[in-house]
Amino acid sequence: MMIHKLAFKNIYRAGLRTWLNVIALSFSFVAIIFLQGLYNGMNDQIEKATLDAQYGGGQYWQNDYDPYDPLTLEDAHAKIPDDLQKLIEQKKATPILIRQATIYPNNRFQNALLKGIDPGQTILSIPTQVLISSDETIPALIGSRMAKSSGLKIGDYVTLRWRDANGTFDADEVKIVQIMNTDVSDIDNGQLWIPIEKMREMTAMPNEATIIVLEKSSPFSERVDNWQYKDLEFLMQDLRALFLTKSIGGSIFYIVLLLLAMLAIFDTQILSIFRRRKEMGTLMALGMTRSKLIQLFTLEGAMHAVLAAVVAAVYGIPLLIYVASTGYGLPEATDSYGFAMGDRIFPAFTAGLIIGTTLLVLIVTTIVSYLPTRKIAKLKPTDALRGKLT
Repeated sequence: MMIHKLAFKNIYRAGLRTWLNVIALSFSFVAIIFLQGLYNGMNDQIEKATLDAQYGGGQYWQNDYDPYDPLTLEDAHAKIPDDLQKLIEQKKATPILIRQATIYPNNRFQNALLKGIDPGQTILSIPTQVLISSDETIPALIGSRMAKSSGLKIGDYVTLRWRDANGTFDADEVKIVQIMNTDVSDIDNGQLWIPIEKMREMTAMPNEATIIVLEKSSPFSERVDNWQYKDLEFLMQDLRALFLTKSIGGSIFYIVLLLLAMLAIFDTQILSIFRRRKEMGTLMALGMTRSKLIQLFTLEGAMHAVLAAVVAAVYGIPLLIYVASTGYGLPEATDSYGFAMGDRIFPAFTAGLIIGTTLLVLIVTTIVSYLPTRKIAKLKPTDALRGKLT
């Protein structure tokens, strides 16, 4: 207990030098927690938006379907198997039929993906209910990115050309009935959504689909002929690999922050050992062992981290609470990155993140504080009292 009291008095008497180290270390605390919370919040936000709007609880792909190869769309359709049809009838899955198409907005042509979906589906967060139409016009739903690139507005008619199952080209006019705002660009860029039954009629593909999206937490994962089951681990692997890369890149920034803070602590310890030689000799002459003296100086360094945690809590907690509630605004340019981030990111600060960061900084500070004190192990009291340190 005496060691703890003496260590606290020593760092208190250091005055401005102590507080400079504490403030610098507190910045590291807040910056690491803020950035890691920002990454976690962005990850959670993008994953949730993607699952809600695109992946649901998993998907079944027709064997020929490859989302990265548009040439496969010509053959990527098949009759829906009975097992999957039962799920669709029970509203536990929804089919999507995908074909390549061309639209002609404002006297120019633009390639697009034509996607048929059930207007009454509730599996995905796409507002497909707007596709329920009582007139003979083909209703179409597009996203805000598609509307911007094509110049289309609600109520506009646009000529659509497609190829049916026999390879015959056909064309008709579709009416833009709604423009949806979605964070998920994969269901927006270059895509038109129309009622699936109308699309089956247009393409001569009765009861066919390209992919079938299961409801969230669906236990169904049976083998189905001519169809491949894709679980969420597979569907999200690219996105999660991207976030892992981003987290590793962010770790470099954490390391730089820690190194700067630890350098200040290390220099302080070196200076203390150099300037307090007579004090060390006096303590050893009074009976303090070398190991206790090493503990004293190590504890003084570690106390900087404890005080930094307290100071960081004073200004960091209100700041992090404010950011977590209001979010972190993003510039408009981030919409073109292809991530489902929206206009704001809401950081996620967990107890594990805060406690883990505190323990990490405390452990590193203790190690850095201990390293310069190894010289004390060879110190002789008589040399220390004369101001000599070897």
